[in-house]
Amino acid sequence: MKHSFKQRLAGLYLISTAAIIGILLLFIVFTVSKSVNQQLNNFLISEVQKHQSDIVVKQNALHFNQNAWMEQEHRELEINPVFVEIVDEKGHILEKSPNLKNQTLKFYPDKDQTFINYKLDSIPIRQYQKRIVKNGQNYGYLLVAMSYQNSQVVINKLKRTLFILFPIVLILLFFWAYFIAGRSIKPVADVIQTANRISQTNLKERIPLPEHKDELHHLAVTINKLLDRLENAIQREKQFTSDAAHELKTPLQVMKGNMEVLLRKPRSNEAYREKIGKCIKEIDRLSYLTDQLLLLARFESQQNAFEYKLVSLDEITESVIQKYLSEISKKNIRLKLNINSLKQVKTDPYLLHIIINNLINNAVKYTHEKGQILIDLGQKNDKVFLKITNSGSKIPDKELEKIFYPFYRSNALKHPNIKGTGLGLSIVHRLIKLLNLKIDVNSTKHWTSFRIWFYN
Repeated sequence: MKHSFKQRLAGLYLISTAAIIGILLLFIVFTVSKSVNQQLNNFLISEVQKHQSDIVVKQNALHFNQNAWMEQEHRELEINPVFVEIVDEKGHILEKSPNLKNQTLKFYPDKDQTFINYKLDSIPIRQYQKRIVKNGQNYGYLLVAMSYQNSQVVINKLKRTLFILFPIVLILLFFWAYFIAGRSIKPVADVIQTANRISQTNLKERIPLPEHKDELHHLAVTINKLLDRLENAIQREKQFTSDAAHELKTPLQVMKGNMEVLLRKPRSNEAYREKIGKCIKEIDRLSYLTDQLLLLARFESQQNAFEYKLVSLDEITESVIQKYLSEISKKNIRLKLNINSLKQVKTDPYLLHIIINNLINNAVKYTHEKGQILIDLGQKNDKVFLKITNSGSKIPDKELEKIFYPFYRSNALKHPNIKGTGLGLSIVHRLIKLLNLKIDVNSTKHWTSFRIWFYN
């Protein structure tokens, strides 16, 4: 049978409390019993000390002061009687108190200053036995006994009372623990209710924070932060889907428009070539966009499939530059490559090639005619870096983080002639994270630079 967390919590509280109370009750019984026995022992010892003064040795024999028997406690067998008996070394009775009548106390040879419990005519008694020594010679033993029936009754009543109260206390404790457990886990119940209400339609709802800043408060804060991340991720996913649909739809509409124009009436060969050429460009654009989207989706779940090895940073950079030499020449861009020292870094060469390719492609696209691109390879402290700087318009400070969002293009309206999908830098940002690298961006009025840090 499965129990709720509240029941288990109340049960654990009950078991632990019951154990503590049980130990406490045993300690009380033990302490009371010990205290009663100690008082009885002290009384018997004081009686022995009192009667020792009534014992004298005459003519090498023990004699007892008979006047001592006149005390009521030695003559009557009423409440708390004190029994006294004097025996010689062999246990023969020399004197005994009148209240013993025809009974005798038990003698235990060779026992001195010892307490013994037994029953005298069905009455539980406690006896103290002490050797009688006069002038260094042993003449016998003094036996003093007293009933401890009343003490035993008190202890037994105490035990019965505690035995009856213990289960009653446990039952009351269980209901109290159940109530306290319910109050304690109320924030958890709030978490469950809030989590059940949250869906894609109300992602902004959050768990109410408890008043006390305890573990449950920390739990609620942590879950709220998780919900914040989920909300942001879903919003980005929705935005990504919307932007992707828009980017995919645009070339399809262009191709459809060109084909509809061709179908309206016969055209010349030049007109057909022109329209078909535009369709091919849009198909190339659509193909490139699809490849970028597939690449971005592929790297979301392949972090453990990378191939790390030592690669020459300068060789990969130079191989990427070769791809853009014609476009660099067409725009009359001055390219300068500064290699302070040949450096090798341990990373995935294929992914590093994509990062450098996208950054250089971005620099070439946004560099003005007759502008300049600077590529620096160097080392600062123990960290290797690759810095790509291009001349061009400043990226506003508020947009520096957004440039890594998918489909985001800074100042797109200011340069409509620059074609792009807005996925290049988002792919760079994703790969930088997967490879445990770091990238920082700096943009001034005339220059923009991207610097990648490598940690070997």
